[in-house]
Amino acid sequence: MSETLPTTFDPSQIEARWYAHWEENGLFRPERPDAQPFTIVNPPPNVTGSLHIGHALDNTLQDIVIRYERLRGKDALWVVGTDHAGIATQMVVERQLEERQDKRTNYSREDFVQKVWEWKAESGGQITRQLRRLGCSMDWSREQFTMDEHFSKAVIKTFVDLYNDGLIYRDKRLVNWDPKLKTAISDLEVEQQTIPGSFWHFRYPLADGVTLDNGQDYIEVATTRPETMLADMAVAVHPTDDRYASVVGGHVILPITGRRIAIVADEHADPELGSGAVKITPGHDFNDFEVGKRAGIAPADMLNMLDAEANVCQTADGLVPDEFLGLHRFAKDGVAGARELVVQRLKESGHLIPHVAKTKKGEEVEHDAEPRQIATPFGDRGGVVIEPWLTDQWYVDAAKLAEKPIAQVRSGEVEIVPKSWEKTFFNWMENIQPWCVSRQLWWGHQIPAWYDEDGNAYVAMSEEEAAEQAGGKALTRDPDVLDTWFSSALWPFATLGWPEKTDLLAKHYPNDLLVSGFDILFFWDARMLMAGNYNTGQAPWPRLYLHGLVRAADGAKMSKSKGNVVDPLGLIDQYGADALRFFMAAMESQGRDIKMDDRRVEGYRNFATKLWNATRFCQSNGIGASAQVAAPEARLAANQWIIGEVAQTVRALDAAMADLRFDAAANTIYHFVWDRFCDWYLELIKPVFAEGASKAAATETREVAGWALDQILVMLHPFMPFITEELWSKQGAVNGRERPDHPLITAKWPDPQASVSKDATDAIDWVIELTGNVRSAKNELGIPPGTRLAAHVADPSDVAARTIERSAAAIERLARITPISVGEAPAGPAMQVTAGADVFVIPLEGVIDIDAEKARLSKALEASQKEARSLEGRLSNASFVERAKPEAVEKARADHAHHAAEVERLTAALARLG
Repeated sequence: MSETLPTTFDPSQIEARWYAHWEENGLFRPERPDAQPFTIVNPPPNVTGSLHIGHALDNTLQDIVIRYERLRGKDALWVVGTDHAGIATQMVVERQLEERQDKRTNYSREDFVQKVWEWKAESGGQITRQLRRLGCSMDWSREQFTMDEHFSKAVIKTFVDLYNDGLIYRDKRLVNWDPKLKTAISDLEVEQQTIPGSFWHFRYPLADGVTLDNGQDYIEVATTRPETMLADMAVAVHPTDDRYASVVGGHVILPITGRRIAIVADEHADPELGSGAVKITPGHDFNDFEVGKRAGIAPADMLNMLDAEANVCQTADGLVPDEFLGLHRFAKDGVAGARELVVQRLKESGHLIPHVAKTKKGEEVEHDAEPRQIATPFGDRGGVVIEPWLTDQWYVDAAKLAEKPIAQVRSGEVEIVPKSWEKTFFNWMENIQPWCVSRQLWWGHQIPAWYDEDGNAYVAMSEEEAAEQAGGKALTRDPDVLDTWFSSALWPFATLGWPEKTDLLAKHYPNDLLVSGFDILFFWDARMLMAGNYNTGQAPWPRLYLHGLVRAADGAKMSKSKGNVVDPLGLIDQYGADALRFFMAAMESQGRDIKMDDRRVEGYRNFATKLWNATRFCQSNGIGASAQVAAPEARLAANQWIIGEVAQTVRALDAAMADLRFDAAANTIYHFVWDRFCDWYLELIKPVFAEGASKAAATETREVAGWALDQILVMLHPFMPFITEELWSKQGAVNGRERPDHPLITAKWPDPQASVSKDATDAIDWVIELTGNVRSAKNELGIPPGTRLAAHVADPSDVAARTIERSAAAIERLARITPISVGEAPAGPAMQVTAGADVFVIPLEGVIDIDAEKARLSKALEASQKEARSLEGRLSNASFVERAKPEAVEKARADHAHHAAEVERLTAALARLG
């Protein structure tokens, strides 16, 4: 033995060393030109980002898959890179300028963009270094960036092709507008927050002397955004609402502006809510926009009352009074905003309908508005309320591009795992809206469109081509950039060289699998399907795996404001990357979120330590690396048994990975390592190395045990790459079987190619079951584990008879029962244990005080039964389950399960005593 393992397993001592070795030696993508390809691409994280717990889950699952396929001999390529993250990156650089009392507008566009590139060179890409700490085996030699030159060409070509095919166009529509960043943002960048607000009721006077059937000369409307009435263009009522049937087609006269607007019938108005009439501001509300279009109002004619900073501007009809112009939509810096002034003026003119509330004493009190909690959209980066804003933007005809992906998922050509997400996918794709792809930023892919003095657009790959189209007219380029989701939609093929016909593209596109969080199913995954089919004629992958979220221990969503965010790097520092990775895999159950549990992570660190110590035991008995993939020849029952267990584990692991059941795969290898190999096999073979034992048996056992440990390291490697590589290398130093050029990361996946004796494996399984049941019975009755007990079996089965005859010493050592007598047991107190079909009677006279033990067990049973009944009553109370805190309900369920199990255990223990 040339090298032994240290006594203590310390992850920090091995992780950085092994990662550097893998990367420096090109082992993440070894040269395998003739091998079957297997390809995945990582969801490119923002270049401004840092590793959070969601990244840890997402990338761990991908790494498990890619390491598994690499071990199976495939040309496994994991494409890695980062997204230029338009808004986020521009904000980072602008903040740096602000710290120096500087700002973006002090620079030309070209100079500012150069500053962003300088920032990226110095500070960008922190997350890629952190992914290395997690053990991600990506092909860093081909790291991509969405603003790389070749990628940018792919983006511009896609835009131009879509435009030429009539699938991209410029239109006036509502967008999510961030008044702080002064750009349109995507739905993903909008956060809904529930905040205190108000609900105001107004009188809109009917025009032309018309009244409702009840004599009322106005229509009552209500709103949480009174300032928008400056741009109202209609009042909607439901077509079946008899209260308003006589005035549909008539008009009201808006207070303040005096604008005459139509009363329209539209199903958007709910007769059961409020007055049944709703004000319609198509230029500042997404629902109203659709109502306006149905009412025949063209988007170009819809009124806009706010500028880019959400200050009131004059509408196209010039009816907004001067006193409102320039006011911010909300109160700001102690100055009343448009909202406050609108309410004030409507109150003064008698058009405000006060809200009447009762005090605790029953007295009626009038207020201007009804207080309410209101769901309000905020920009996730700007931090201000988002304003639906009518602007000219570039749009993609997403409905047309969605047709083929819908058909592919319906036919099974593209599989979504878990299948339960298909319904959500179809619901969104079949009701998809035009996709706004322009952003009012400087950092990003500038839109390849140029305009002449008359506003005509020329879309081309370059300014020279656009000028040629324009016949020499002076042109100005569109200042907007493309939404980052537009460019990242090309990730599966542009990273492989598209539109050039590269060898890499031919071999690795389509990819084989995409692993993604469900939260970007529409923003990225669906758009990749659309872009892949449009640009290449093929879906980018045949299979999409959607994992859940990692939540706080109490099930709450993690957020900085709640202070419950978990830092994966902190967990790696404390427990090691392998333990965190294994936790992620073991807890990833299809269709469910993961609850963070540091104790489970610590438990998997203990699992790694268990394997470490098992390997030290092997080394101390001369058990080293195996020289073969197929199982060695074996005669001893224990060795045949472990070979059979390895083969069974490989089959179960392969089946779990084929179904993308990460939890099943992790638990399969966990229980094999801990239960079968460490707890049983190593115990079974200890006598083989005792003084005086057969040398032939010891030699065979060293071969089989070394082989079995090698198979463990290979099977466990995708989940725990660092400790397995370390043990693999150290095992190679035992008995002189050096393997420095045969690292585990590129080893061969297990292929036992062995048949074993069923008699031998049945015998070992029988001994294990007998031992486990005897230990449980002793524990139930408070008998010390090491106590040797006599046992009687009246009519042993064939396997029992053979095993008792051949392995009495093993039974005595493991189960601590001796002697075993064949025949009826003597009369007296005894307990029964089973192994298979065999029933063993174990006399207890003189072993324990039977009466005292019965009394103890009865008392404990009564207490657990009482507690279980109490908890069952509480849990069957709907009021408790619905109103109690979730953690209290969960604790009650856990306590009930514990006491129910105790009742079962104690009842069985009493039954053993007769």
